[in-house]
Amino acid sequence: MTKPTKTVAQLSARARALLFALVVTAGILNLVDRQIISVLKPIIATDLGWSDDDYGTLAAWFQGGAAFAFLFTGWIVDKLGVKWANPIGVAAWSIAAMAHGWARSMTEFVMIRVSLGATEAMGTPTGIKTIASVLPKNWRSSGFGATNAANSIGAILAPLAIPGVALLVGWRGTFVAAGALGLVWAAVWLIATRRVTFSPPRPVEIDAAPPTDYGPILRNRQTWAIAVAKILSDATWWLLLFWLPDFFHRQYGLTGVALGVPLAIAYGGAAVGSLLGGGVSTRLLSLGYSINAVRKGILLVAALCVLPIPLVLYAGNYAVTIGLMALTLAAHQAFSTNLFALIADVVPQDKLGRVTAFGSFSGNVGGMVIAKVAGLVLTAGLGYLPLFLFASVSYLLAIGWIQLLLPVLRPVEPR
Repeated sequence: MTKPTKTVAQLSARARALLFALVVTAGILNLVDRQIISVLKPIIATDLGWSDDDYGTLAAWFQGGAAFAFLFTGWIVDKLGVKWANPIGVAAWSIAAMAHGWARSMTEFVMIRVSLGATEAMGTPTGIKTIASVLPKNWRSSGFGATNAANSIGAILAPLAIPGVALLVGWRGTFVAAGALGLVWAAVWLIATRRVTFSPPRPVEIDAAPPTDYGPILRNRQTWAIAVAKILSDATWWLLLFWLPDFFHRQYGLTGVALGVPLAIAYGGAAVGSLLGGGVSTRLLSLGYSINAVRKGILLVAALCVLPIPLVLYAGNYAVTIGLMALTLAAHQAFSTNLFALIADVVPQDKLGRVTAFGSFSGNVGGMVIAKVAGLVLTAGLGYLPLFLFASVSYLLAIGWIQLLLPVLRPVEPR
């Protein structure tokens, strides 16, 4: 006899933990797939004859593909629901990752990077919506923190594992192997949720607005507070995600496997920041502090921690440089964790996917611009100073913008 289906609310704590663990794992795969090209940049650039501007162009196209796709993925996730959005998204970006193994010309790489960016854009709105469905309200901050920490774990694993895999199967085989893991994940998700019913997607009415009609959310101050904050803060994150291996290569002559240790430590800081940003906010909220005080307080502390980043150019000490980078990435993830939690605080559930996606679209626009600007700045011989000076104030500008548009955060009640 076929076992009856269960709603998420009826699942045991163990079953919820399994679903949450799968969401966390998807985040790791998402980041590893996009990081392969940056970790192996010296090898691929030598093989294919890329310049810094070429690499910056590829990074910008990746961000552009993701940014454009975010205008649609939020709507797709809201309509599909998390049960189907998860495996479809992971399978799609895994296939795009595998396609890198057969690319040879710059045009082919541009097309594939755009495809990877566009498909990976399913990850953020799906992850946020899934966590909001699976975890109790009071645990969402910790859930978002754990998810961001998982992304950082992906960034740690990437420089440690990718060079070793590349030694065994080459840089092309590394892309194929990473994509294959994603296809396995999609199969596991389908098995784990085969008798689980999530909140059903709202039916599409005949006269419903098309998926690109963002009018209803674009009229909200919450949307624009989040969007501009994401542009400013994510620009720094993407700058470091794409160019940190190159920075250590230029500053200390590191390449290949030797990059693993400093990058792992730096992104270890990001993981710690995610967990602290989520855990501290959960604790403060449980003690009765207001959403307004907790979110803005943590955002401000995180912003102040990024201020010293230009000092990495003058530290003259390998350990100090790694420590400052780890602090910066920890601050970003604490900031990002609470910014995502803020979205869930102030946006109604039926708009959550679209607002999250539009915020991610905005963040990717910031990433697209900074990726191309970084390539041009470095090609012009100006070094990393102009880029790190912008990074040092980007988070303060973001929290200032949030305060301007949302002087008081008022959480919405669940429907």
